[in-house]
Amino acid sequence: MQLSVRRVNTAVIFDISGDIDLSNSPEVRRLLLHEVRENRTPRVLMDLSKVRYMDSSGVASLVEGLKASRDLGSRFILFGLSGNAREVLRLSRLLKVFEIYDSEESALSS
Repeated sequence: MQLSVRRVNTAVIFDISGDIDLSNSPEVRRLLLHEVRENRTPRVLMDLSKVRYMDSSGVASLVEGLKASRDLGSRFILFGLSGNAREVLRLSRLLKVFEIYDSEESALSS
């Protein structure tokens, strides 16, 4: 997995490529929660367009990020879901729980 973080105005975007699984989801969770809880970033966006595989620990990291952002009144947005990421969220019945956009542009302008 490769993960990079960039800032666009008041938003932080996590660009993730590769697999989000048990071996690396703790790092995703740590960075995500730091951004939400410590930095109190008003909008955290996750680019999942290059995610090849995501297991239940990856889903749990996203859910924890969503919960933390809701607790603090910030927004947690997913965009560009790869086919695999979309299918995992569909199977876990979470597609309607998350705020999801097709592209970075639409997510940033929301």
